Amino acid sequence: MKLSEVDRNKLAPMMKHYVELKDKYQDVILFYRLGDFYEMFFDDAILVSHELELTLTGRQAGLEERVPMCGVPHKAVDIYVDKLIKKGYKVAICEQMEDPKDAKGIVERSVTEVISSGTIISDTLNEKENNYIGSIYNFEYCYVLSYSDITTGEIYSKILDNDYNKLISEVVSLGIKELIINSKIDNTITNIFKTQYKIPITITDNIYEENDYEYVVDNINDERYKISVNHLLYYLIINQKRNMTHLQKLKVIKNDDYLKMDIHTKRNLELTESLRLKERTYSLLWLLDNTKTAMGSRKLKTWIENPLVDKTIINNRYDIVSKLLEEFLLCEDLRKALYEVYDLERLSGRVALGNANARDLLQLKNSLKHLPEIKYILNSINFYYDIEVLEDLYNLLENSIYENPPIGLKEGYLIKEGYSEELDELKELRSGGKNFISNFEIEERERTGIKNLKVGFNKVFGYYIEVSKGSVNQITEDMGYIRKQTLANCERYINPLLKEKEDLILTSEEKIINLEYSLFISIRDKVKEYIPKLQEISKVISEIDVLQSFALVAEKYNYVRPTINDNDEIRLIDSRHPVVEKVIKDEYVSNDIIMDKNTSILLITGPNMAGKSTYMRQLGITVIMAQIGCFIPAKEGNLPVFDKIFTRIGASDDLVSGESTFMVEMKEASNAIANASKNSLILFDELGRGTATFDGMSLAEAILEYIHNNIGCKTLFSTHYHELTDLDRTLKHLKNKHVAASEEDGKITFLHKVKDGSVDKSYGINVATLAGLPKEVITRAEDILKVYENKEKKRDVIVQTTLPLDFEPKESVVEKELKNINVLELTPMDAINILYKLKDKVGK
Repeated sequence: MKLSEVDRNKLAPMMKHYVELKDKYQDVILFYRLGDFYEMFFDDAILVSHELELTLTGRQAGLEERVPMCGVPHKAVDIYVDKLIKKGYKVAICEQMEDPKDAKGIVERSVTEVISSGTIISDTLNEKENNYIGSIYNFEYCYVLSYSDITTGEIYSKILDNDYNKLISEVVSLGIKELIINSKIDNTITNIFKTQYKIPITITDNIYEENDYEYVVDNINDERYKISVNHLLYYLIINQKRNMTHLQKLKVIKNDDYLKMDIHTKRNLELTESLRLKERTYSLLWLLDNTKTAMGSRKLKTWIENPLVDKTIINNRYDIVSKLLEEFLLCEDLRKALYEVYDLERLSGRVALGNANARDLLQLKNSLKHLPEIKYILNSINFYYDIEVLEDLYNLLENSIYENPPIGLKEGYLIKEGYSEELDELKELRSGGKNFISNFEIEERERTGIKNLKVGFNKVFGYYIEVSKGSVNQITEDMGYIRKQTLANCERYINPLLKEKEDLILTSEEKIINLEYSLFISIRDKVKEYIPKLQEISKVISEIDVLQSFALVAEKYNYVRPTINDNDEIRLIDSRHPVVEKVIKDEYVSNDIIMDKNTSILLITGPNMAGKSTYMRQLGITVIMAQIGCFIPAKEGNLPVFDKIFTRIGASDDLVSGESTFMVEMKEASNAIANASKNSLILFDELGRGTATFDGMSLAEAILEYIHNNIGCKTLFSTHYHELTDLDRTLKHLKNKHVAASEEDGKITFLHKVKDGSVDKSYGINVATLAGLPKEVITRAEDILKVYENKEKKRDVIVQTTLPLDFEPKESVVEKELKNINVLELTPMDAINILYKLKDKVGK
């Protein structure tokens, strides 16, 4: 039976209320609280029973037949909600807003929260990464992307060019779990997010117009950021019914604040996940993460994905890592103290969102206990931030919350003795009643002479006197016993004195639970006042945690402090790939990477499997390590600050969009050429191999010439086109390198050593031999190769390495001015004035 088929006039009152609520939440699954269960009905019940493999039952609802129903226990609801969220659904939680005992008619119920991929706050979230929900607002000439992790209160915003490829790359790179978009977003973009990346989308143009969150953007002048943030806030506060009082001030991410990398570069360099397994293991993040807190682990991931370009901040981080290496005893004490600190960011979020229980507050208290020691160490190493120790908050929690409280808030045993006089009096009353029960059993045995008489309790009858069948004949009328229940082997009785004490005990128990709950809520509200300070402490602790992790890996793997230079030189002596070095069983072969200010391109040749890709990747990874403030895997390191990294490493088709390896190659090459500056780093591995040999070689040469003549940035370019090695004669900033290999009796040995000069042999057949191809295939390949080599000699082809093409077309005055204009920073009036001037120049 479907909801759309039901005659609503015939529904029972409770089911009518359910249907009215469901009308307001048609695109979500409604969990409707009934006693100790959350129930689902009609279409929701059918869907959930299938998705979660639950039993589909029925319920009388005033209709001729029972309506479909399934349910889950309220104590285990998080497990079921998590499963549905991971499958891409949204869940609305409808709670009972009054005690059923006090209700007149049906119990009042309402939706208290809507849970989705970007707003889930349960303990099942990965503590090592942020859970972002984002808003994309299309202003037609640009996009503004705002995103927040509601578990921590962080919120960021950035302006992006009106280029949907860059937009998609940014969203995927950030790992945003859910998107809110305005109606001006093109359907093509929406479909890509939904189908290729499985990101849930909500389309709305609503903007939050209240001023209670004005503090988030009160330091922002650009109206576009404010609109985008309020677009996100409307969804969180109105649609999702979230209390976002823990939201921090907006942090605007500007294009030139960090080293820029697209999603392909992050994947190619395996920064946060490996290419093959798509897992954290064997990534740079996996190697560097020796943090002691969840906050530190998340901070490290953010740093790796957003390396710095500010030399001062980079050197400040180096200074702290150096200090920690010198003060190794203090550093060890710091690690022990950090290990005792729980996730203050997410604890603050749980407090603000009203989800924190007594165990959460205990974790907060235990974390605060170690702040004085951390503060002392930070001051001792001259750390550039300080922290408050919040002694008064610690004392509040120490004096109020039981050391081993239950998970639920209405089970009692939350508040310590001595915190509330009223509570202590009730507990004393309850204790006296329970002592009476214990004494009463002894006295009744003596009074009646029934040795096996027992006093028990259950929720149906309350306290009772239990007498075995064999002793029932000893009960006389003058004892005042009233029969209450007959069981197979005993009879249960009550008497007036027992009932009198029962009322006293049970009412005091109920009063204690209600008072403890009320006191706990008031304590939690008091903690809420400290959230801004706790968030500041979290930032400091997460940063020092990452830096101590850097110190640990530097000591463990023999990394060195790099020098940052301004003269565009790379000098890495005995450089190593940090992850490969750790993973391989054999001794790692280190290599120098040296590029003076007169060298912009290294053209690398050598056989497959010899280590060309590793050599290129290790430069990219070393640059990133240096620019996040980490020491680097080398004996000596001297590097400039790079503004962008572009990579094309490894062959891959984009099967979803139907693009071939070659098309993907050309798109990534185009992106690099269009956006690289003099201060960028380009890593191209065998570019052009996805098409015919001469096509690929021609394109590779043209791209190299363009980079050399027009961009001039540091570039590593590996190739099997040995004809390209002649380019060093005509491109004065290009140098040839090769990865050495030795061949003896047809057997090849990879030396993994990068040397000057080029090689003119690919060793492809030797590699095929190592791969285990049948001997007859290898022999036949060798014969065919000789034929091709002889043909090539007869052709006597002379390769013209530099073609007379004009790479510097003359620019008009208007074109030059247009290139220097930053459209995203223009006001409408500025734009009109510039347009008028340009039109005037064209006319002249």
